[in-house]
Amino acid sequence: MNSSGDAAHPRGMLAVLMLGQFMVNVDTAIVNVAGPSIQDGLHPSGAALQLVVSGYTLTYAVLLVTGARLGDARGHRRMFLLGLAAFTAASLACGVAPVTGALVTARLVQGAAGALMVPQVLSGIQIHFTGKARARAQGLLVMTLSGGAVAGQVLGGVMVSADLFGLGWRPVFLVNVPVGIALLAAGARLLPRDAGGGAARLDLGGVALLSAGVLLATVPLIFGREAGWPAWTWICLAASAPVLALFVRRQRRIAARGGSPLVDLGVLARPVVAWSLGSIALATATYFAMLFVLALYLQQGLGKSAMFSGLVLVSWVAAFGVAGPLLPRLPSRLTDHAPVIGYLILAAAYLTVGLAHADGALLVVLLGFGGFGLGLGFASQLGRASADVPARFAPDLSGVVNTNSQLSAVAGVAVFGTLYLGLGGTHRHAFTVVMVAFAGTAVAACAAGFAGWLAARRERPREEHRDQGSSPARRAEVTASNRV
Repeated sequence: MNSSGDAAHPRGMLAVLMLGQFMVNVDTAIVNVAGPSIQDGLHPSGAALQLVVSGYTLTYAVLLVTGARLGDARGHRRMFLLGLAAFTAASLACGVAPVTGALVTARLVQGAAGALMVPQVLSGIQIHFTGKARARAQGLLVMTLSGGAVAGQVLGGVMVSADLFGLGWRPVFLVNVPVGIALLAAGARLLPRDAGGGAARLDLGGVALLSAGVLLATVPLIFGREAGWPAWTWICLAASAPVLALFVRRQRRIAARGGSPLVDLGVLARPVVAWSLGSIALATATYFAMLFVLALYLQQGLGKSAMFSGLVLVSWVAAFGVAGPLLPRLPSRLTDHAPVIGYLILAAAYLTVGLAHADGALLVVLLGFGGFGLGLGFASQLGRASADVPARFAPDLSGVVNTNSQLSAVAGVAVFGTLYLGLGGTHRHAFTVVMVAFAGTAVAACAAGFAGWLAARRERPREEHRDQGSSPARRAEVTASNRV
């Protein structure tokens, strides 16, 4: 444990952070299953229902970096609890919403609250844990990320099918209220107090530019596929690049004059971090797209139930969860190559599922291998990136990692979902083509992971040389940042 913040109850702190992350991930997926029931209850238009499902993802993706910087400026504990309180209140508003407009508004607030809460999870791990303790905490985070996404589908199916108290879709939101209240009480007791000191000013101009750039990228990716990719989607995507370029220029200018940029671009310039983010993005894109495509294939192509398409992924989640905690126990030589090994396993699983047209028990087993491969690759790269970045850059890394994963998930569903729906012929043919494409993308993630390993090998001697003769405090900081 790192003494920063003096976390007296490290296990309790981790439990609070993981449960908060789990709640947010569950609500990313749970409404997909509840959509038909919401349509029957509130009779929204197709566009309004899409906003109910995707509005949450929209505000969540746009505000993640801002949430990370607010944690650094105003205190990670304070922002986590504020985000959790807002998330709980928004969940209640969703559950009692009388009309579609109220539900859409509450979902947008829910996503914004999640963006305030989630960056504090990785920042908390980065600040308060080092060495094997940090690796174990990151392993739990990896398990939580995957488990929450699939649990959302399973819980959504169970709750809607059970029609608890005759409330239809409403319990999928209301269940967050007692959980959120209990978590608030636990968090107030177990999360370490924020360190005192002057709070850095928030770069509001940077917030505006980054939010606009991410919004221009995510809106067409979320809504473009179902809208048939009209001209406005391509205009927005094209416009996002110069807006983000203006954001980068502003951040460099603020850093050059000694100010506090929204994102320290020096973190992204580190080759290990850049390659790791690229590799994670490719692998994450295949995972979220697989959730979408597999559900369509099983239900429309094979005639399986929604419950079956959710439960079949339990093996993926279980194996993904095993990979994270297993990583700190592996020999260092294997850990160094874990991204390459993991993503090769992932590629092999995708390829076998697609070519064998797996169903039933074989599909469950192969999905287990895929989950293990993704978990091994993701956890090891998260550890590699955080080890390369000193703890003082935790907000920068946390905001960028979360935004990177969210954007890649949205892009993956848009690209591979469009490919699956646009292919002619049978569902089986389309599924095979898309699974082969997943395998190719996983191999690309593997190549990026290998490049990250090479970058880490090149940087290690330079870091050691740079810190020879430096102050004891600086040497201690570098040593701590390289313990994973």
